[in-house]
Formats: sequence, structure tokens, C-alpha cells
Amino acid sequence: MSTAAVRDLQHQLENQANALNKIRKDIAKNHQVRKQYTIQHGENEMVQKELELLIEDANVYKLIGPVLVKQDLAEANANVAKRIEYITAEL
Repeated sequence: MSTAAVRDLQHQLENQANALNKIRKDIAKNHQVRKQYTIQHGENEMVQKELELLIEDANVYKLIGPVLVKQDLAEANANVAKRIEYITAEL
């Protein structure tokens, strides 16, 4: 085998190794994102179950920054359901 052929094979091998490393990083990133969505999905399902236990005229508050803002129970249920729908679509 000539020196040029060896260099060419070495260059191809380096390119393939770099491509493999990029794929591994992408897989790790996707795994982390999926894990985060799974956690958020579980949290939102728990909130939805808690909201179902409340009576219709119960006070519900939403944390916006450092402030708790009063929210209508129906609106809170709709927001949580929409978040669950979005997270489920992402998963």
C-alpha cells in the first residue's frame, strides 16, 4: 500500500470517528431532553389529579415570577391539560 493510500484511509477513518462522536453527542442530548419531558409529564399529571380533587369554587394560584396570581379553576385545568398534550406530542 502506498503512503498516499494510507493517508487517505487515515483521513477517512478520522472523518468517520468524528461523525460517530457527533452522533453520540446527539443521542446523549436527546436522551437528556426526553428525560426532562418525562419528568415534566409526570409532574403535570400529578397537578391535574390534584386539581380534580378541588371543589369548583376553590382558590387556585399560579406562580408567575415571584408573585402568586389567582387563577380560575377551569383555566388552570385547561392550562395543565394543554401542557400535558404538548409534552406528550414532544415525547
